[in-house]
Amino acid sequence: MKPVIFGLSGPVLTPQERAFFAECEPAGYILFKRNIVDRTQVRALTDSLRELAGRDDLAILIDQEGGRVARMGPPEWPAFPAGPVFDAAYERAPMTAIQAARANGQALGVMLSEVGITVDCAPLLDVAQPDTTDAVSCRTFGSDPMRVAALGRATLEGLAEGGVVGIVKHMPGHGRAKLDTHHHLPTVTATDAELEIDIEPFRTLNQAPMGMTSHIVFEAWDADRPATLSPIVIERIIRERIGFEGLLMTDDIDMKALSGTAGDKAAGAIEAGCDLVLDCWARMDEMIEIAGRLGEISGASRGRLDRAMASVRQTKGDFANLIATRDALLERA
Repeated sequence: MKPVIFGLSGPVLTPQERAFFAECEPAGYILFKRNIVDRTQVRALTDSLRELAGRDDLAILIDQEGGRVARMGPPEWPAFPAGPVFDAAYERAPMTAIQAARANGQALGVMLSEVGITVDCAPLLDVAQPDTTDAVSCRTFGSDPMRVAALGRATLEGLAEGGVVGIVKHMPGHGRAKLDTHHHLPTVTATDAELEIDIEPFRTLNQAPMGMTSHIVFEAWDADRPATLSPIVIERIIRERIGFEGLLMTDDIDMKALSGTAGDKAAGAIEAGCDLVLDCWARMDEMIEIAGRLGEISGASRGRLDRAMASVRQTKGDFANLIATRDALLERA
């Protein structure tokens, strides 16, 4: 097994993809809108991936946060609220907002489980700042670390009840970035003491089964390398200081925040201490390059992956009732 999660080019596996994936055996896959048509098609696609891998516990990921980050949407599936909706509700009625976030996460889990998706790239635990890039601020649970952790925990618990694994992101925190990592490499100049605010929600939820890195330079920790490629940030901050022992994957290595070839970035992330590389765009030449640069997944990383996927529970809850419960709670808050 290669320590990489690959994207797919369309709504069905192409013959070239099928042959390549069978040979290199990636750790998992991630779906985007280009892979989504309707329930029947998505279920057939995820079933084909499991059959190809020969594993029922295959990691099949999607970014389904709510708001503008949603790969499955109307008319086939309902729209979901983004993090700021729950932040606003928490301001008025904290416990009600937490219950709403849990119901929302469980509804997401039920919806994803129905079509064979096993991992959701949520929740964000990034602590918003006044100048946080809009690419993140429109998705966060707010600017208070305790609130972010509480709503993030509720979301993780809800996803698990719905039958999928959640991923806490973007470690060790994206809130101070003033630039969008899809297009630029941000540098954070905050002091080590100031960054305690950013890592607090991740420390609180350090038992999460999966986490995702951020492509951000933190001058206080490593002025030369973004977190994804920094053994200092991964080992001293994420593993030791935050205490995160789960599976750590990169954010998409195709983002312009990182420079170099696809193979360079993938190899650099694994050498820095990431367990898995996330490569989303299904460009066959780049996937071949990445597979050629990466060895077999390490025993420690395979163990973390297996433990994370073993945490998937049997799906619980009625989708319509969970949506109705969430909406009633949000209205009451």
